[in-house]
Amino acid sequence: MATDPNAEIDHEGPVTPYRQLAEILKARIARGDWTAGRPIASENRLVQEYGLARSTVRRAIAVLAEERVVWTVQGRGTYVGQPPAEG
Repeated sequence: MATDPNAEIDHEGPVTPYRQLAEILKARIARGDWTAGRPIASENRLVQEYGLARSTVRRAIAVLAEERVVWTVQGRGTYVGQPPAEG
């Protein structure tokens, strides 16, 4: 599903807000807003920017982490791409 990175969340549409946000964030990564190894916007920033509950933002990030688009370090943020190899 190709999504406009500037899209707004449609609370009345058939797609859940967390899935819409996940697609928007993927589009923003594809556009180059955030590059590999760099952090995306904080949860707080995404809550404010999209007018969503923190749990909705976390669920969208979890979807992206499952898809291996991002990875998260507790207390530090969410980063684009795969985590660096340990060792």
